Amino acid sequence: MKQITQMGANVKEAISIALKELDLTREQVDIEILQEGKKGFLGFGSRKANVRVTEKQLGKSDQEKESVQQAIVEPSEIESAEVVAVISQSEVENIQESTTEDLQEPLTLLVNENELVDEKRNDNTVAIQHAITYLTDIAKQLDINDLTIDVHEKGKTINISLESKKAALLIGKRGQTLNSLQELTQLVVHQYAKRFVLVKLDVENYRKRRQESLEQLANRMADKAVYTGKKIELEPMPSNERKIIHHILASRVDIETYSVGSDTKRYLVIEPIR
Repeated sequence: MKQITQMGANVKEAISIALKELDLTREQVDIEILQEGKKGFLGFGSRKANVRVTEKQLGKSDQEKESVQQAIVEPSEIESAEVVAVISQSEVENIQESTTEDLQEPLTLLVNENELVDEKRNDNTVAIQHAITYLTDIAKQLDINDLTIDVHEKGKTINISLESKKAALLIGKRGQTLNSLQELTQLVVHQYAKRFVLVKLDVENYRKRRQESLEQLANRMADKAVYTGKKIELEPMPSNERKIIHHILASRVDIETYSVGSDTKRYLVIEPIR
């Protein structure tokens, strides 16, 4: 019996390497997943997949099936004059039926195992709990004792909503504190999640209100630039807010927008097209 324990960037790669080492096909082995692989994010939480691949042992019934299958010769491979024996259609149907019944149970087991692996991979309960603990600790350091946290998962996104009478402390000037908290919470979640998920953090619907405010600002400043014939420079803002303004004004043909500066001092310019 051949057996090998193999590591790889992911389960598929580890299995492929093991099969090459054993010189066997996937149908000839049993595969045990010892550890799922996980990609790293900014150097955090990466790990390789680990599998154990074992050669299957043929029982007596399996050997009989193999000998029967070897005895069946495709008509295209022989000439009629060389036929020694003929297997009746009923015998062929019986062989096919018994083979299908024997394969049905292992196939169902394999599907169920795959479903369990998918369920474990999609379960972010532990990661979410660590995120809640982290945010609660931050709130306590800011002397916030009435924090409520609501978590909602949608696909590969974890939406976290915070509420407190001291919401302004969590938002910060133009959402800077909120954006920093979101980035840090993303790192915490990634350390414990079994797949990459995106974290979106909000405080009392601030992001929606901020977007509405940016939409009004963008249209008002664009009209002013066209009216005065002069370019308008907006205050420095994070990249996600600059993207919102770029998107809002993208359909206008009387102005153009572009960003100037670097890092925290990068700002957006609205210039009329003459």
